[in-house]
Amino acid sequence: MATARTYSRAQLGLNAVLVTVEVHLGGGLSSFSLVGLPKAAVREARSRVRSAIEHAGFTFPEHSIIVNLAPADLPKEGSRFDLAIAVGILAAAGYLPPCDLQDFEFLGELGLSGKVRGVSGVLPSAIALGKGRRLIVPADNLEEASLADASRVHPIQRLMDVRAYLSGQVDFEAHTRNSQASKPEMHQIGAPNSRALSLNDVRGQALAKRALVVAAAGAHHMLMEGPPGTGKTMLARRLAGFRPPPSRADAIEAMQIHSIAGSREVSQFLRECPFRSPHHTASAAAMIGGGQPIRPGEVSLSHKGVLFLDELPEFNRSVLEALREPLESREVHIARARGSMSYPADVQLVAAMNPCPAGYDCEDGDPCRCAPGERTRYRNRLSGPLLDRIDIHVRVNRVPPADLLSAKPSKAGEVDEQQVRQQIARAYSRQVERAGKLNRDLSTRELERDCALKSAERKYFTGAAETLKLSARGCHRTLKVARTIADLEDETRISRAHLSEALGYKSLEERTNWQ
Repeated sequence: MATARTYSRAQLGLNAVLVTVEVHLGGGLSSFSLVGLPKAAVREARSRVRSAIEHAGFTFPEHSIIVNLAPADLPKEGSRFDLAIAVGILAAAGYLPPCDLQDFEFLGELGLSGKVRGVSGVLPSAIALGKGRRLIVPADNLEEASLADASRVHPIQRLMDVRAYLSGQVDFEAHTRNSQASKPEMHQIGAPNSRALSLNDVRGQALAKRALVVAAAGAHHMLMEGPPGTGKTMLARRLAGFRPPPSRADAIEAMQIHSIAGSREVSQFLRECPFRSPHHTASAAAMIGGGQPIRPGEVSLSHKGVLFLDELPEFNRSVLEALREPLESREVHIARARGSMSYPADVQLVAAMNPCPAGYDCEDGDPCRCAPGERTRYRNRLSGPLLDRIDIHVRVNRVPPADLLSAKPSKAGEVDEQQVRQQIARAYSRQVERAGKLNRDLSTRELERDCALKSAERKYFTGAAETLKLSARGCHRTLKVARTIADLEDETRISRAHLSEALGYKSLEERTNWQ
């Protein structure tokens, strides 16, 4: 009779819970039992582990084998425990040299040939790694796990590599340095994104470009409306490249979410914000999150980045209404019969829509196939509470063919991108230095302090707000946009010009009534 104990981690949202793998080899008939609430993929580890041990050159112990995954009341998902189970069996059978396995945590899926394959959710496990411990991971996960602490992460490619490590035949530090040297150089946090799309690829659209700069400077939600082919999607895809690079904390948090979702290419978020563009047929579970186990949805995968919804009215209304709370609270709470989960969802929403189902502007005399009242029904798919949460509404008109075909863009629509990036970066710095956060996140008291108006500006804004029938949220969001515009202009106080521009970004119907 022999026992052994190894350690791994289960994924519970963004938390990586420590799992103790207890192995008992007893007498009696040969059997292999796995307990501790294992789901299907974990139960199948018995076949993978047996084959991998035999292909690694060991004799699988013909004993009554019991493997307990503790804590027993925590459901265990996926194939991430394969390596820890195999190491525990080898240690209990005496195939591994005497060593303190308490100093190690193991993650990895085993192939039948003994190869160690990558798994999802490695980064949260590396961040949660116990003090003084080392993490043994598949070589495929090395770059991701090294983002937490490269000195304590060690890669293996086959099960037999574990024996070489534990027996001292391979130096941990030297092997890790060599493995990392063979990887492509990681992007520096905060480095400019050289692959960002150029805003000057979009001809004309001076007003829309200005609105995009304001949105980028304050991470304000934005809605673009206009006929098809006017550049709405092109503008949206260029927004993420104009936002300042994420901080280390923001980048790590975004990478953890993508790691849980199964992405292996997470290091890209060290230099650029996430950009997600789900199709309009996406379900509420795909947008908000769900499934079994509960996985993050598009709104969480866009955390600290941009969520672009093209053809906004074509989305199912229940999907759009489900976005209202995350846009306000910056997080998602998913409750199901089998459990609940919370994921961060600090996103900048950018949306695009046509004026009517046919895509044309019926009121401008364009040829349109819409029946009477169809345009109204189309626009009524978007609820007032959702539109009230969008700070910037801008019209994107057609560009004359002469401007599209000209060799050089017109000066009215041309943008000095280097100057714009510097302007946005300064505006970001001013917001953080003043309040420790962006203008869009200011509380009511902070709004009164940082967006205080002189009597003339207050009178002007009050009259405009009454004419537009702005809600309390609408008034506050307009003031926040005005504060961002003032920061772009390096102005200490909000002027009437800043207020006028911010009011001009309200919804098109409201703006028409106001003017």
